[in-house]
Amino acid sequence: MTLGLAQSLSTLVKQKYDTAKAGQSLIFSHTHLALIRIAAVPFQLRYCPALSKKPTEDDHPNQKSPSSKRPDPFADPPSDLLIAQIPHGQPTHTLVLNKYPVISSHFILATKSYKRQTDLLDSCDLAITFDCLKAWASGIDPSGTPKKLFAFFNSGPHSGASQAHRHVQFLPVEEMEDAQAAAGWSLLLDSVSAGPPLSNYRFSLYSLPELPFVHFSVRIPSDPSPDQLSDRYRYLYENAVAAFQDYANRHPEEKLVVSPDGQDGSAMISYNLALTTSSMAICPRRSEATTLKKSEKNVGTSLGPVAVNGTVLAGALMVKTEEEFHKMQRDESNLYSLLQELGIPIERHHDNANEHL
Repeated sequence: MTLGLAQSLSTLVKQKYDTAKAGQSLIFSHTHLALIRIAAVPFQLRYCPALSKKPTEDDHPNQKSPSSKRPDPFADPPSDLLIAQIPHGQPTHTLVLNKYPVISSHFILATKSYKRQTDLLDSCDLAITFDCLKAWASGIDPSGTPKKLFAFFNSGPHSGASQAHRHVQFLPVEEMEDAQAAAGWSLLLDSVSAGPPLSNYRFSLYSLPELPFVHFSVRIPSDPSPDQLSDRYRYLYENAVAAFQDYANRHPEEKLVVSPDGQDGSAMISYNLALTTSSMAICPRRSEATTLKKSEKNVGTSLGPVAVNGTVLAGALMVKTEEEFHKMQRDESNLYSLLQELGIPIERHHDNANEHL
């Protein structure tokens, strides 16, 4: 499958983005950036006041209908945000700019006809997502290095999803790195997939021992077929569901529920998925947001809530207030606790390996 674009994807997106920004068709929000770490693993922490004003999905339960309290931004996107309909000739998907970016050239791949965000991705979704990743990688940035794109998909009420219409989001890695404060940061997904495999059953499965939440990745062949992508996605999803179910069984007091695997294609759990041209990763979610303790002295007082979406698999997250921003930097154990609360915690001491995986 080819996208059939008249220009390179990176050129097309940048031109459209620059025009839309100049015409105020999109609202770019500046962020303050700092690096925080779990062990030696760097995470970008951004403070973005505009997050508190961003629309959120009000119809979390099931998201079964295109009708909602807010207009569907992907049903008929405005021409000043529309990048292209792909593939050329018989389009199934739409490329559109994010109206409220905090990273330049943040764009979205949405299904042309309404499909639910809570359904499993199909082979067409995955194939076109990979084609976008590959098309972006064919470009060269001003430093002479190949461009790189990070794709993420938020599914379910605890994933950080903000729209019910199925969509995958893209962030240019070079834009995430384009700040002095980002020096020393690298894409988390690359690190997750670099180590020795946890298992070699159907596919080699990878995980990063330093991270306190359950996550899995697989490597992607250089020129995968839609079926190869779909097989790897389903394998990751099955492992995520199994990990969620195992945790729910061991912690009945949390009353976590695995939804029935319905005939309508809906997912059983909330999760985040991430892709590059070389790797695909997943993390199951049990909560969309959690709070931070102000201090041990101020019992009962907290900050937040702090919400996380699929950018966590890039090694990036954002907070809404300056107090949260400074709190996370002062005590990096807050990041560890945050990720445990939002995902499925790996029940081990900080210095042990993934003993439950």
